Amino acid sequence: MRQKIAFAMIMGVVTTGIISFALISLNIGFVTNFLVIWLKSWSMSYLIVIPAILLIGPKVQKLVDDIFKDTLTQEVD
Repeated sequence: MRQKIAFAMIMGVVTTGIISFALISLNIGFVTNFLVIWLKSWSMSYLIVIPAILLIGPKVQKLVDDIFKDTLTQEVD
């Protein structure tokens, strides 16, 4: 479980940082207080995405496992 939490936290930092930077730069441009706006947006999105990754992640993993279940069985044969 610790590995899943660590993964969620690291992946959350990377993805929210990249996406919030890209969207803010596209929507408002590099204004004078860009860094403050970006850091505020990044921190808010990070707080939202960690629980989402932890709650939704296992369901997505099960869906992917189900989709590729037959493929994995065929590869072994």
